[in-house]
Amino acid sequence: MRGIVSIDEALAMAEEADLDLVNISPNADPPVCKILDYGKYRYEQQKKEKNAKKNQKVTEIKEIRLSASIEDHDIEVKAKAARKFLADGDKVKVSLRFRGREMGYTQLGFDAMNKFADLVSDEGEIEKEPKMEGRRMNMFLAPKKDKK
Repeated sequence: MRGIVSIDEALAMAEEADLDLVNISPNADPPVCKILDYGKYRYEQQKKEKNAKKNQKVTEIKEIRLSASIEDHDIEVKAKAARKFLADGDKVKVSLRFRGREMGYTQLGFDAMNKFADLVSDEGEIEKEPKMEGRRMNMFLAPKKDKK
């Protein structure tokens, strides 16, 4: 800790110690500088960034496809898979495609989506309600916040 010194004086001190003058916080008033080995400092910064990146959890979006005329057992099997995805911390996109004349029975799709959401309600919650987009109906589920 040298206190507030001029740039020339700080450079002279760094030269004398055979080290570098590194600007740590340029936005501070006055700017904060340290006398240290710049190569070592850069290595430490890269190491910190790598550690921070390693500890991050990347959430993926897994997709489960349903049909309008899905049977009870089939929807339970798919709900079990979705529960596993939600338990791992991933989001789940539930999509349902209407084919041909099924477009006249979109209510069956809404019913299937709501039943699916009820089956996985212990692990996840609806992030985006079921919505028609062309011939597809999509719904997004996210892991419950109080779980993690």
